Amino acid sequence: MVVSDGKIIDVWCNVFTTEGTELYYESQAQQVAARIFGKDDMYDPEQGMSADEFVSKMDEHGIDQVFVPALKFGNPDGGMEIDVPHEMVAELASQHPDRIKGMAGINPREGMDGVATLEEYVEDYGFVAALLEPYGWDRPINHRQYYPFYAKCAELGVPVMMQVGHSAMKMPSKMGKPLLLDDIALDFPELDIVGGHTGWPWSKELEALAWKHDNLYLGATAHAPKYWEENVVNFIKSRGRDKVVFGTDYPVLDYPETLEQIDEMGLDPAVERKLLYENARDLFGV
Repeated sequence: MVVSDGKIIDVWCNVFTTEGTELYYESQAQQVAARIFGKDDMYDPEQGMSADEFVSKMDEHGIDQVFVPALKFGNPDGGMEIDVPHEMVAELASQHPDRIKGMAGINPREGMDGVATLEEYVEDYGFVAALLEPYGWDRPINHRQYYPFYAKCAELGVPVMMQVGHSAMKMPSKMGKPLLLDDIALDFPELDIVGGHTGWPWSKELEALAWKHDNLYLGATAHAPKYWEENVVNFIKSRGRDKVVFGTDYPVLDYPETLEQIDEMGLDPAVERKLLYENARDLFGV
């Protein structure tokens, strides 16, 4: 059993209610789940849970907190693949404020109205971060239209987390190339940044930049631990032991098999605690 049992922070857990899951089920996310994972029911609304039910699931597997994004996933044709309302996440978090934390979603098409929404939900509803899915906007992560959002996060003292690496959806993956984080980290040294999903297949780029920049972190999210590349595991064990946070992208990963795979790695207990709890606690201030 993992030594951090009971104190694990999952930094990326998608909305799990029936109403919320339906938003994913009607998008390319479900098509990807069926095509790649063979899970036709991954986002099935019938799998949805109430906040109380999900917290019971957390208790069963030693999860102390989950961060739930008001996910904004655009489509290059101008539509939306997924649009989780901020109000939905705020209501969910209000039911268990010590266990469920919200993350504001970034939609660059909203401009300064979107920046104002980000500020509102951090200041008035206790959201702990902002989250960017870059692939559907036809803009790379270092595009000038994101910079007002990054500046606001720096001003508010909350991290911005984003998926980097390839996209399994039918959208250009180059928008999330990890190397582009270099510009953001240099332009916003006061901004904490998490590059999620290990940066795969460019994880070495993300690793190198997390080592270079004090304000840049690697998110070991969405990819099952058994598939983490050797360089990622070595980074967790050594010079990146303070620079990696853990997340499931639930329901992409579920807790029993994910934590079992981490347990099988035989990490030093101090390293495991940093990965599963301490780094996220310190980074997000929770």
